[in-house]
Amino acid sequence: MTESCRVDSGSSDLALPDELREPLISHLAQLKDRYLDRGWGARVGFGSRPALIVIDLALYWTKPDLQIGTNADSVVEATCKVLAASREAGIPIFFTSFAYDPADPPSPQNRKLVMNLTPDDAPLFDLDDRLERRPTEKLIRKRYASAFKGTNLHEMLTSLGIDTLIVTGVSTSHCIYATCRDATDSFRVIVPEEAVGERCEILHRVNLLDIDIDLGDVTPVEDVVSSIQRAAAS
Repeated sequence: MTESCRVDSGSSDLALPDELREPLISHLAQLKDRYLDRGWGARVGFGSRPALIVIDLALYWTKPDLQIGTNADSVVEATCKVLAASREAGIPIFFTSFAYDPADPPSPQNRKLVMNLTPDDAPLFDLDDRLERRPTEKLIRKRYASAFKGTNLHEMLTSLGIDTLIVTGVSTSHCIYATCRDATDSFRVIVPEEAVGERCEILHRVNLLDIDIDLGDVTPVEDVVSSIQRAAAS
């Protein structure tokens, strides 16, 4: 996991104050070193059959003026780089978005975030056009944070013989983390660092470190692209 002074995505009102950013980054780097000393945080590496999943880069999350939207331009741009390499290599690609249904009964979690939606808002859960999803790329509509919960993603990946899951999208502390958590017992998890984002900067940084220590490899986008190209050539 690389260290940078700023993240280029997120919501300005949820960003770290400038005077706290560098001390926090320094502290997180020290924490990682201490975990490495304890034997945590080793690399899982790429396998021979990767797949890519793009989590929730739909308009509801990528339009900054919406209720839980944010500035995700840099995340979309970085994800598009991984998409381009994946398409060139011919590896399986999956997308997710929320399975919005106004007839769904409420759950206790709905008390935590009141999504002020009407049936007319259903198009907000369409994928961002910049992703240029193709008809051959599976779109999974999910009700929960993890792309695995309540879906057949695991079955699809195993039927394809996938051993490595590249995870991109939003948000780091919620759907990215939950998907990585569910994937890690069956697949090598690779997270392209610049291709995931979070509206809250501190939650992004802390959860990204947690993923890197415990669940998968947080890796620069360019290195992930190179690994995809090598896997295709082998």
